[in-house]
Amino acid sequence: MTKADLVKTIANETGIIRKDVAIVVDTFLEALKDSMKDGNHIEIRGFGTFKLKVRKPRIGRNPKTADKVPVPERVVPTFKFSRAFKDEVAEANKDMLK
Repeated sequence: MTKADLVKTIANETGIIRKDVAIVVDTFLEALKDSMKDGNHIEIRGFGTFKLKVRKPRIGRNPKTADKVPVPERVVPTFKFSRAFKDEVAEANKDMLK
């Protein structure tokens, strides 16, 4: 699903015009990014949590030359789905395991 698909689905479900829904979706995503840039984590109950995680420095490898390369410590955004979300998706897709 793309952002355009999401906007279309929300517009169809709510009756709000797509232009207004697109503004709300874009504003929501910008607020998410801005909050994470400020170092905050965002918890959406029943959906998941956006957090920042510090990755330790390590020695990597250049795949072309096989040279060892130092990879510095860095901060990366992560997302963890809630248990309720995982359970609901697993239940809806349990027939895929067959």
